Amino acid sequence: MARRKDAMDVREVLRQLRMGEKNRAIAKRVHSCRKTIAKYRQWATDEGLLEGELPDTGVLDNLLKESDKFISSRNKSKVEPYRKIVEEMYKQDFSRQVIYDRLKENHGFDGSYTGVKRFISRLEKANPEVYIRIEVSPGAQAQVDFGYGGLIYDPEENRLRKTWIFVMVLSHSRHEFAQFVFDQSIETWIDLHRRAFEWFGGVPEEVVLDNLKAAIIKACFYDPVVQRTYLEFAEHYGFMISPCKVRTPEHKGKVESGGVKYIKNNFLPGREMKDIIKANVQLLAWCAEVAGNRIHGTTKQKPLEVFEGIEKQALLPLPQEPYEFVTWKECKLHPDCHVVFDGSYYSVPYEYVGQTLWVKGTDKTVRIFLNHEQVAMHCRATRKGQWQTNTDHLPPEKVAYFKHTPKWCYEKAKEIGEGTEEFIERLLTERPLNRLRTAQGIIRLADKYGKVRLEAACKRALAYDELYYAAVSRILKKGLDKEPYELQMTLPYSKQTPKYVRTWKEFFSEKEEITNAEPVGTTS
Repeated sequence: MARRKDAMDVREVLRQLRMGEKNRAIAKRVHSCRKTIAKYRQWATDEGLLEGELPDTGVLDNLLKESDKFISSRNKSKVEPYRKIVEEMYKQDFSRQVIYDRLKENHGFDGSYTGVKRFISRLEKANPEVYIRIEVSPGAQAQVDFGYGGLIYDPEENRLRKTWIFVMVLSHSRHEFAQFVFDQSIETWIDLHRRAFEWFGGVPEEVVLDNLKAAIIKACFYDPVVQRTYLEFAEHYGFMISPCKVRTPEHKGKVESGGVKYIKNNFLPGREMKDIIKANVQLLAWCAEVAGNRIHGTTKQKPLEVFEGIEKQALLPLPQEPYEFVTWKECKLHPDCHVVFDGSYYSVPYEYVGQTLWVKGTDKTVRIFLNHEQVAMHCRATRKGQWQTNTDHLPPEKVAYFKHTPKWCYEKAKEIGEGTEEFIERLLTERPLNRLRTAQGIIRLADKYGKVRLEAACKRALAYDELYYAAVSRILKKGLDKEPYELQMTLPYSKQTPKYVRTWKEFFSEKEEITNAEPVGTTS
């Protein structure tokens, strides 16, 4: 039989069969087809159900279940032989597509994806999950969600922008906090929690999150950087983070039906919001005056009254010290003994080169950790590109070179000769920060070739206007510094700089040389 009917329907079919009705007439009365009635007639005859007392629905139901194999053998699902395998994967929350793929790959299943979906649907109907409404005690829980908020004008960017509604609902009273935001960054996420807790005047013991499609909520569970920041924030305020099961909004209905959905249906329609600042003022006032004073459909009480009378006193107190926002970053220590954090460079002991470290940044400090052990700490850089270096972190053989600042390079060049002095002067005047390593490398060539040869090589390079380390090094390697050369027909170099160009001395005069200078590594 293609599909087994309900026992009550079958009893009616049997009654009419006993009365001698034709298959076509019965099919018309019970909204079935003639072939199906014919199959029931055959089944009833085989079971002896057309004579004697008409069985009640309970007996019929058992007979139908026992006869399922016989009745539906012609239309038996191809998935049936794999029932136990499918049931096991279904219990593990595998998607229908994954179950189908595993059956094909691992068990030689040759049926269709539609057949698998149909089989699983029958499993769900046969074993429906029962949900029990649990009322949460005062102060025990808040539920959080994001919902699309439409386009709202951004006065800072002078344009309409896409917004989201952040909603936090206290599970006992149903009192809620809501705000529009333009992004789902961790900074915004943390700030919204902080403002919600201040709005309620306390902190719930648990915050339940759902809507893993929202980027920030997904990141709270899968992005280790965001996860670490959110966990620190939760620890500071004393609440627990609880995820909601995927695709189970019934586990978090208070915020979805009473928060986001309620705001979309009752606050947004017909309301003109000129900018996000005014929109948030209106929304927060509406949460207190309208949403807070409605008779809630489930509790049959006013959320604000329950909150003021019972739940507010049960919330955890706000922390005495304000939360200092922390940014975490996972990074590897480079061979120059520095990590890059927010565009600036911070030194770490050279023993950790190549290892993966965690950087924790606040407004004032940057701390670096290996696992949970702090291995370095610096004041936060005041600008991007700044180098914060503790020379104790560098290998002993590199410390001396690190201290070779632009001033040191210039003084050493002056000692070598006029040609070297002019070469270094021009080199550092054009691009002082980028060419510091080049200047250091050229000075070091005197250790290998001597000051006299380096002076000659610098003069030759100047004559051909080749202000490169490679040019000076090549001249020395090939011995060209010992050969005569023709002066190029170029304008003589003048130490006067263009009107808007700073000299290397001016460039570095406002900076602490060791802190801001680039550390020495391989000469480029």
